[in-house]
Amino acid sequence: MRVEIWSDIACPWCYIGKARFEEGLAAFAHRDRVEVVYRSFELDPGRARGDVAPVVDMLAAKYGRTPEEARAMEEHVASVAHGQGLAYRVEGRLHGSTFDVHRLLHLAKARGRQEALLDLAYRANFAEERSVYDPEVLVRLAVEAGLDEAEARAVLADGAAYADDVRADEREAAELGATGVPFFVLDRRYGVSGGQPAEVFTQALEQAWQGRALQPAATAGPAPACDADGACAV
Repeated sequence: MRVEIWSDIACPWCYIGKARFEEGLAAFAHRDRVEVVYRSFELDPGRARGDVAPVVDMLAAKYGRTPEEARAMEEHVASVAHGQGLAYRVEGRLHGSTFDVHRLLHLAKARGRQEALLDLAYRANFAEERSVYDPEVLVRLAVEAGLDEAEARAVLADGAAYADDVRADEREAAELGATGVPFFVLDRRYGVSGGQPAEVFTQALEQAWQGRALQPAATAGPAPACDADGACAV
């Protein structure tokens, strides 16, 4: 069975949702027969490369909040992440275009190192003082994930490399009705939106395994997510 996950490295609920999905998958009896594929979804596709700003400033401008209120929003998400056992730093994080990250993730997919790079990029963005918007940081992450340094540099230098793959993922997300991320498609039978509790993912996997008709999986209600306009639930 295949599970496809649309996500963006800038999305905190994708970071949290991945951990919850993995917890739910671990409780699924047929977990060894599940193939997980990660697909691209940009929350801020119109943002220019090099246009990088502190996350707190971005949140304040986007939601019309004071810097203090925006910081409180980040602190709330951080508390949820910490409850999931994930590191999450509030101060010093940046926001920018994730297009190059997605292109590099497609290279990693072609080399069988996609999830390794994704995990490193999440950790760098949310837990460490490393900016995924710095090409040199991306190269180092690629090498840590097991990719060839020269090949990673070549992809980043060529703006067209894997660009079609990123756009194809995003078109498919729109065709499937995804309005935000994380968005999970299980064996093309069930769709699950947002960072649902682990038990919801286990239930959805079981239902998809049984081969029922395509329909939204039962959920515990709306789950936190980041929408296509880049707005994230807090």
